[in-house]
Amino acid sequence: MTEIFPTLFIAMLALTTGLRVWLVLRQRAHVTAHRGAVPVAFADRIPLADHQKAADYTLAKLRLGLVELAVEVVLLLAFTFGGLLAACNAFWRGVYPDAGLTYGLALFASVGLIGFLVGLPFSLYSTFRLEAAFGFNKTTPWLFVTDLFRQLLLTVVIGGPLLLLVLWLMEAMGPLWWFYVWLTWLGFNLLVLLLYPTLIAPLFNKFVPLAAGEVRTRIEGLLARCGFSSAGLFVMDGSKRSAHGNAYFTGFGASRRIVFFDTLLDKLAPGEVEAVLAHELGHYKRRHIAKRIVVLAALSFVLLALLGQIIDQPWFYEGLKVGAGGTALGLILFALVLPVFTFPLTPLMSWLSRRHEFEADAYAARQASGRELVAALVKLYRDNAATLTPDPLYALFYASHPPASQRIARLTST
Repeated sequence: MTEIFPTLFIAMLALTTGLRVWLVLRQRAHVTAHRGAVPVAFADRIPLADHQKAADYTLAKLRLGLVELAVEVVLLLAFTFGGLLAACNAFWRGVYPDAGLTYGLALFASVGLIGFLVGLPFSLYSTFRLEAAFGFNKTTPWLFVTDLFRQLLLTVVIGGPLLLLVLWLMEAMGPLWWFYVWLTWLGFNLLVLLLYPTLIAPLFNKFVPLAAGEVRTRIEGLLARCGFSSAGLFVMDGSKRSAHGNAYFTGFGASRRIVFFDTLLDKLAPGEVEAVLAHELGHYKRRHIAKRIVVLAALSFVLLALLGQIIDQPWFYEGLKVGAGGTALGLILFALVLPVFTFPLTPLMSWLSRRHEFEADAYAARQASGRELVAALVKLYRDNAATLTPDPLYALFYASHPPASQRIARLTST
């Protein structure tokens, strides 16, 4: 396996990278070819200038994505065959010869810091050049820096103890350590769902109760019809970072709350807001969140079981030139190489997401108004510069929402 595994890894990396580049090139060609005319279904509602802006915005993101992909591949090869991960491991083994929990934390921190520094220029460019060029960015440099600080704080306060627990379980629980880590991971995700609305989200945004008026009246009527109770209706100051609009509900049990971006409320009429919320409630009523948790739980179970089988195999480390094995090193290496082998699953997850979106649309059409939802979606496509003409194969892999033409067609036919 020491000779076979690196060959398999390189072959899969070449295959997935080539496929990703090919999909981007297809998307670029398809969007460019349809840039000159608004699709017939939208011709009376979206001006040509807005359609071309969406095309240009999509093409700009694709160009940036290709550069990010190239850097991602180079960094992965640097960590593995280039010896970067081995060097980090050797350094911290020298500092902590016992290779205990502190060593594991330090190794994770160093790899995370390298990844952060490599990704930072792309985040800066995306925020202050690309998004700004198309009129979406509202983030100030100070807000950008404070957001980074908050994210770092959360990583240390929440991620640090979780990682310590995982590393301890891997060392202390014998051959079935992966099962206990899986249970811990599930519990952690459920805890985050519970705490996010009241403890985590307010660190980044301000939430105020939705004011009395027609929108609130219509929403309260919708909630009564749907039999949905929540901890409140809130407006989030999304406009301080971006001009994009959205709405969502979060949490579960007594902590469930409904949140509207202020940008969304500024753009949509009351009936359209009601229809958008009905769509979000459709996800809840069709148990989409629970279903996705089950799917992710099953996938994480399989992947952790796999890691449990290979973490002690010398070929896993020697084949990728990272030196001797170990608990923390094995976990990091597995996280680095896993996306190379799981990329073929991307269309399955995207298909599941699109199916859920269709189901939520159908629920919204029954509980509110399909016509109002169509009007809201058209406005959101226009204002968010979402392309109306994605390449079918690209959408098959990456689109979490159905293409606009399919979604509108299905809504108007009901």
